[in-house]
Amino acid sequence: MRNPKFFEYGFRYFKNPLIIIFLLIFSIAFGTVGYMIIENFNFIEALYMTMNTISTVGFKEVRPLSDTGRIFTIIIIFSNIGIFFYGVTTIAGFIIEGEFKNFFKHYNVNKKIEKLENHVIVCGYGRNGKQVCLELIDDKIPFLVIENKEEVIEEIKENEKILFLEGDATEEDMLLDAGLKKAKAIITTLPEDPDNVYVALTSRELNPNITIISRASVETSESKLKRAGANNVIMPEKIGGAHMAALVTKPDITEFFAHLTGQGSDISITFEELSLSNISEGYKNKSIKDLDVRNRTGANIIGLRMSDGKYVINPPADTVINSDSKLILLGSEKQISDMRKLILEL
Repeated sequence: MRNPKFFEYGFRYFKNPLIIIFLLIFSIAFGTVGYMIIENFNFIEALYMTMNTISTVGFKEVRPLSDTGRIFTIIIIFSNIGIFFYGVTTIAGFIIEGEFKNFFKHYNVNKKIEKLENHVIVCGYGRNGKQVCLELIDDKIPFLVIENKEEVIEEIKENEKILFLEGDATEEDMLLDAGLKKAKAIITTLPEDPDNVYVALTSRELNPNITIISRASVETSESKLKRAGANNVIMPEKIGGAHMAALVTKPDITEFFAHLTGQGSDISITFEELSLSNISEGYKNKSIKDLDVRNRTGANIIGLRMSDGKYVINPPADTVINSDSKLILLGSEKQISDMRKLILEL
């Protein structure tokens, strides 16, 4: 099946060469019809005379021209000199600026985007959006960025690990092109709160099951974003202020959590959530004590999300888990990986 994106991006990158081809075809048609009318040439004679004039090869005329025919020939020569120089500069720019290469690079990027599933869409590549992308790259989570500022697009192009679409994230078609219906989450970090509200509202309508995380600049926007369908609303300024205050009031605890989350530290300990939807039969309806996770893998169960959505912090050893639960783990990547292999059907 034909991919409409190929023709869309093809026209975008090959627009100027297509204009040259159109001008040449028009010039040939104009000259042919003109000679047929002015000199009463038949079609073959008129076409031959036109091509002879345009190419400036200097072959003999079909028949001696009238004064009107000579003036018409001069017009064709001068007009095609303009087309020639326009064509040379356009093609030179096309090659030197790498437009031909960019076309296939852009097309290949969009082919990768079409194959994305269970990915994250990041709307906006500002300060917050850029940090989100860095975290997603570190965690090896597939994602793509929607951005409409040309200077920011140029910055994104320098990072080959980032897939992106150039456009307005508030447009429904752009969200669909980003694979919204196949995505698992969308993070909207646009600078204007009304834009974030609109993205959240549209995303929830197009994909009722998607997780929506939105940035907010003012507190009054939080309730609006929640009503629009956002699962979580983050206020970076508020979080940053609270963090700075905590460095004064609870410096050791704050730095300890910074180490756990990998900020300014080489410690490989991390938090992880583990869904039990595909838990092995032998571990269904078992207690945390029966799992014996700490001794068998080194990981620690520090929290449990129950099937009703409630969280249990530091759950007791006799807490029974089931396939609707989620475990919140603390451990190294290897310990958590061993935990997955132990209780899940992989």
